[in-house]
Amino acid sequence: MGRFFGTDGIRGRAGEPPLDAATVQKIGRALVRALAIKEPKVLLGRDTRESGPDLEAHLAAGLAAEGAIPESAGVLPTPAIAHLARQRSGGRRKSGYDLGVVLSASHNPYEDNGIKVFGGAGRKFSTELEEKTEGIIEELDVPLLGPPTLAHRDLSSAYLGHLFASYHGPSLQGRHLVVDCANGATSFLARRLFEGLGAKVTVIHDAPDGRNINRGCGATVPREVAEAVVKHGAEMGMAFDGDGDRCILADASGRVVDGDHVLFLTARHLAAAGRLKGGAVVATVMSNVGLEVALGKLGIPLVRTAVGDRNVLEEMERRGANLGGEQSGHVIFLDHEPTGDGLLTALEVLEVVGGSARSLADLAAELPVYPQILRNTRVREKVDIETIPEVRSALDEARTALDGRGRLVVRYSGTEPVLRVMAEGPDEAEVKRLVDQIVDRVAARLG
Repeated sequence: MGRFFGTDGIRGRAGEPPLDAATVQKIGRALVRALAIKEPKVLLGRDTRESGPDLEAHLAAGLAAEGAIPESAGVLPTPAIAHLARQRSGGRRKSGYDLGVVLSASHNPYEDNGIKVFGGAGRKFSTELEEKTEGIIEELDVPLLGPPTLAHRDLSSAYLGHLFASYHGPSLQGRHLVVDCANGATSFLARRLFEGLGAKVTVIHDAPDGRNINRGCGATVPREVAEAVVKHGAEMGMAFDGDGDRCILADASGRVVDGDHVLFLTARHLAAAGRLKGGAVVATVMSNVGLEVALGKLGIPLVRTAVGDRNVLEEMERRGANLGGEQSGHVIFLDHEPTGDGLLTALEVLEVVGGSARSLADLAAELPVYPQILRNTRVREKVDIETIPEVRSALDEARTALDGRGRLVVRYSGTEPVLRVMAEGPDEAEVKRLVDQIVDRVAARLG
């Protein structure tokens, strides 16, 4: 990771470096210089954070100052901007886009924001271009500009058309779905999508006010949609995160169906149809060991990568695989898009369920899930925790206890000052004790 770009673009507190007005304008300028295309067309989108419009205006000012032609699609999910930039990219055709840029901090609280950059192929900016951009930002000494006149485009129907065309399952007529939009970017699209396919839809958390994005709702708080499914007597529910690239589901009994379940169900479905490519499914070190066991019984290897959708995508492309993702609900169906898309993920699961004549609860129950405890703790600084004696002893104890019967994964977040500690094993009480011990000792020294 560089000074500006982390594992998922540029992320920080809105209004503070690197997301202050002056730096955001420099980022816009640097993106154009790094791309080295004359008068590139750039499609901008954002989620529902109150800081989004101002950041968009400053980014557009920097882009325009270097000769770019920015256009705003307003509030749209991150995967929508990636898709539209990809589909409308046409070299030097006037209708094409050379870049797509999203102002979003995904599942983070409203005070944060971020800048995600997608090339014309719908893929995130390469590491090389990120490094080039950072170097240019460091060298820039330019005045603060006023916002330019920014053209606005309503591309929501074009994105919904893509989703409708991606669904090949039976009609959703008669199905009752609960949808949690996290007061985010899917708030204005989800009902249109699922009702358009025939479903009865109950939507929750679809009233963004600029500050309630992800607050006690969405993919990071799946109990909300799970409880709503039971309350309304629905067949299933789906929860998206603030920028719409993740989807976590719930079955009729209120059981949470996460990204591991999605990978298992869709891998089995694709394999049965002879459409699973690359001879494997790609996941990260955070996926439950039960997924590995279940896929193994189907003769499908599970390949693990470091956390991050970029790592998953790179391994998928290296192997020629078409299915990969994260337990968090960020799933890539490479036959459709090179990015995760929460709405598309929901459609893929609905297609599996509709084609099986079985309930989501019945299908999901076939994935054995080992007890897993994940705790996050905020830290003042990201130091090597192996160098802290009391933390190292707790890590050694956990590794010894779980050797051959579970897993321990300890890592810093790539986007927040947070240490994540995850462990799996057959005895939930033991796993919880081991994780709590590590987290408590880290918090005492670094919290």
